[in-house]
Amino acid sequence: MAQLLVRNIEDDVKERLRKRARRRGHSMEDEARDILRNAVLTEPSEEGLGTRFARRFSKAGIDFEIPEMRGEEARPVSFKK
Repeated sequence: MAQLLVRNIEDDVKERLRKRARRRGHSMEDEARDILRNAVLTEPSEEGLGTRFARRFSKAGIDFEIPEMRGEEARPVSFKK
């Protein structure tokens, strides 16, 4: 496993981390690890919607490209024939 050294943490942040860890029955190191893990696991995915659709429906027989629409302006759908 990798190691990470974090320097120059404000004293009040360190104290709040210490108190939070104590309340939860963790060491400060365990608490910091949990906080970092949760922060990166809950951030939005970097892949686009088209990529996610293609992956989700890949076994449904979709055999065409679904283009990424990054930077495109949203347009209303027309239901007229």
